[in-house]
Amino acid sequence: MKDKDHHQSRAQIMLNKVPEITLFFWIIKILCTTVGETGADFLDTNLNLGLDGVTLIMGAMLAVTLFFQFKVKKYVPGIYWLAVVLISIVGTLITDNLTDKMGVPLTITTIVFTITLSIVFVVWYKKEKTLSIHSIITSRREAFYWLAILFTFALGTAAGDLLAEKIDLGYLLSLIIFGALIASVAISHFVFKVNAILAFWLAYILTRPLGASIGDYLSQNISDGGLGLGHEITSMIFFGIILVTVIYLAITKKDVIKKSNFGDQV
Repeated sequence: MKDKDHHQSRAQIMLNKVPEITLFFWIIKILCTTVGETGADFLDTNLNLGLDGVTLIMGAMLAVTLFFQFKVKKYVPGIYWLAVVLISIVGTLITDNLTDKMGVPLTITTIVFTITLSIVFVVWYKKEKTLSIHSIITSRREAFYWLAILFTFALGTAAGDLLAEKIDLGYLLSLIIFGALIASVAISHFVFKVNAILAFWLAYILTRPLGASIGDYLSQNISDGGLGLGHEITSMIFFGIILVTVIYLAITKKDVIKKSNFGDQV
């Protein structure tokens, strides 16, 4: 009986380390993906750090942030969302290093990251028997969670760039396409009752290229199909919105999971 009580107590602590899936979650997630795209480009080009320098700095910052994320015993909005912002940048940089520096075609990186993410999900499910983020009750499950998120960003970057640049659909059309795909996932879940966990991860993957398309559309030059705001201004606007929203959530605690949920819900 004591072991069961200990397990339940441990589970409640771990469950509080991830946010409830609310509208705020998806808003901040899309904003983070946008900052990941424009932020990486700003550090690489505007500050002339180069891919190697940006990758080293962002990788180190992500490692430190994840250390504290694993260390805390409850969901802390500032730490959690900082980790998401940084992992979005690192995921973008992984794809950029492969395509821009090593010359790997976007078609290949998209396929490779699709396979890699699938393997992560398969191993995660085989070990834990669930992919629900409401059942992250051990450090191992949390590790699977962050690893999956990293590859959703890498895959989303590759797929987004493939449509917008390689296939030359343009940033605005790519934005519309990915927005429509996310809407179809939402409809399939709420109307046709598609599995919540499957719908969540599909939407999570698709928000990456959606956010990247938004960032590129706002920041790129008008001659390249964008609005010409630039990487710096776009990054500052979206990071400011993220900051205000996270502070609001930290004060109101509207996205804190109130009770344990061990079912197959997201």
